Amino acid sequence: MPDGGGQSTGGLGKGLNRIYDRTRHGRAQESVTAPAVAGDFEQLHGHKYCLLTTFRRSGEGVPTPVWFGIDDGKLYVRTGADTAKVRRIRNNGTARVAPSTLRGKPLGPPIAASARVLPREEEDRAERALTANYGIERKLYERFLGGSEESAAYIEVSPASPSTNSPEA
Repeated sequence: MPDGGGQSTGGLGKGLNRIYDRTRHGRAQESVTAPAVAGDFEQLHGHKYCLLTTFRRSGEGVPTPVWFGIDDGKLYVRTGADTAKVRRIRNNGTARVAPSTLRGKPLGPPIAASARVLPREEEDRAERALTANYGIERKLYERFLGGSEESAAYIEVSPASPSTNSPEA
């Protein structure tokens, strides 16, 4: 599974994240270099995975395949609170989102976006969106491999215009 909430707590979670990094599709990096398009997340409907690209301080994009949910035009992701993508988003909210395969092969152009880590009091909406998209499959994954609620972070991603989607923004 992509980073659908598998927190990096415990050896199993960390090991799975390393495996996901090694098996990421070779074309995942294309979502970093392709021109971002403006628009909503409509192209993600019907997909189970998306490629969330966040940016390092250096401006280098890091694409990560993730499970997601959409509610009211916003995309939600659950991940480990101590993951690098959470640190990158806290430093720079610029992001890109593209539909993808489990391994991160892009299936469409990246959508320019901005991301933020949700405070605890806003996490319920994100959890409902994720549950609506995956149902029992995600519940089982979370129960056996997902880590604790305390070690989770929810990310909210909103569409942005391409002109505001450079890593330096």
